[in-house]
Amino acid sequence: MAAITRLEDLRALYGEARERSRRKVLPAIDGHSRTFIGFSPLVMLSSMGADGRADVTPRGDAPGFVTVEDPVTLLLPDRPGNNRLDTLTNLIDNPAVGLLFLIPGIDETLRVNGRAEIRDDAELLARFVVNGKAPATVLRIAVEEVYIHCAKALMRSGAWDPASHLPRERLPSMGEIMRDQLGMATAETQAEMLERYRATLY
Repeated sequence: MAAITRLEDLRALYGEARERSRRKVLPAIDGHSRTFIGFSPLVMLSSMGADGRADVTPRGDAPGFVTVEDPVTLLLPDRPGNNRLDTLTNLIDNPAVGLLFLIPGIDETLRVNGRAEIRDDAELLARFVVNGKAPATVLRIAVEEVYIHCAKALMRSGAWDPASHLPRERLPSMGEIMRDQLGMATAETQAEMLERYRATLY
């Protein structure tokens, strides 16, 4: 068999989920989930556009940058990026989002699914000022599902093990990659890029 298109064929390969795996999905943020989010400096945010194309983007800041407003509401400030607005554009058409919270050094992750709206309320933006700068918008996420995810993927990857980390010089700089992909005459150096990023983090 090549392409698997029927659920019964898929289940024949994998079997049923364990009862614990089915029961662990919560409808709201409990104390353990709140603690995990409070320690997390990095979340992967997924969305889907009206055309059915999926997208995922990393969002990061100081640990706890995503605020638990209440057990069914998260607030996620939108810091400066490349202004493509892929995620925000998707949310205009389809508010469904998935979030994967990570904590460096911890192999478990936390998954949250829900629906997001883009807010620019002045009083809300003021809550997320850093270095005197407010975000352009804040995502207000209505939580629908919350669950802890097992450690196997992070264990297999060795992502947090310094011995497995690739030295940066083993890859071309982003400037070199962009030069080659876009046919540019020159490339921004890694040092120049990092300096530009530091100046525009907020």
